[in-house]
Amino acid sequence: MTQQPPLRGGAIDLSALKRPATQQPAPGGSAPGGPSGPAAGGSAYAVDVTEQNFESVLQASMTAPVVLVFHSPSQSPESTQMADDVATVAGEYEGRFLAAAVDVDAMPQIAQAMQIPQVPLMLVILDGRPATQPIPGPLRLDDLRAMFNQLAQQLTTQGITGRHQPLSGAAPDEAGGEDEPAVDPRYAPAQDALEAGDIDGAVAEYQKLVDANPADAEAAAGLAMAKVLQRTQGVDLNAARAAAAASPDDVDAQIMVADLDLLGGHVEDAFARLVELVRRTSDKERDRAREHLVGLFAAVGNDDPRVLKGRQALASALF
Repeated sequence: MTQQPPLRGGAIDLSALKRPATQQPAPGGSAPGGPSGPAAGGSAYAVDVTEQNFESVLQASMTAPVVLVFHSPSQSPESTQMADDVATVAGEYEGRFLAAAVDVDAMPQIAQAMQIPQVPLMLVILDGRPATQPIPGPLRLDDLRAMFNQLAQQLTTQGITGRHQPLSGAAPDEAGGEDEPAVDPRYAPAQDALEAGDIDGAVAEYQKLVDANPADAEAAAGLAMAKVLQRTQGVDLNAARAAAAASPDDVDAQIMVADLDLLGGHVEDAFARLVELVRRTSDKERDRAREHLVGLFAAVGNDDPRVLKGRQALASALF
């Protein structure tokens, strides 16, 4: 299943790739410097990666995340189906993600440069760097939708609002101006607060949205994640872990480490810690641990497969 490792990995080493002398955009593709043309599947937010456009695909991740999918039609037909499914799901987000498919049969140099051990394999790139550890597949369409939903929620809570332009070959704006990233205006105040480092302000703005519409799942997820950021401001991870290890039944200490684990991408560890705390405690302490865990479920997204497993484990601990 999908994992959400810590953000911001190392830079990608492109030295193994050949540099073409010139780059010509594909017919109907984007302007020089951007990914060259949509993928064969026809999605405006999917591209087939070649040696010629690989660097420009990575450059596109400076605007919004690029989801690289490595597949092999000859070795693993299901990997190619997964690449198609990623393109489908990315298209549903209208620019928040660009799906980039790498056929390792046709482009072995790219797979070697990226040190890809198997197919299918997925990697999320943001700001030109891996934002996740490699995610192995194959993944079902429903699992991919859950993963993209969580990524979209995290982008919202972190104030990352950029969107890719469609790779449909459409003519640029007659006015000649640059398009602004499309941002849902409901979330703009909270995102602005996060970008300014005003976490308390972001919590307040998300709270307004939830109060106005409790069914707004994205606002609820944003509020839950913003509260995690609020609780962990200035906390020393090593000191928190030491305190939790010294007092395994201290609800405050265990909650703090669970929050830090969640922020660090160790989602399942965070859930497991609180499930075990629920199992060991009783009365008010048990209620606090359970309520906090439910809040973390909301932060991750109720459709995420890890949340579904976490809810099952919580039910087992309670009953």
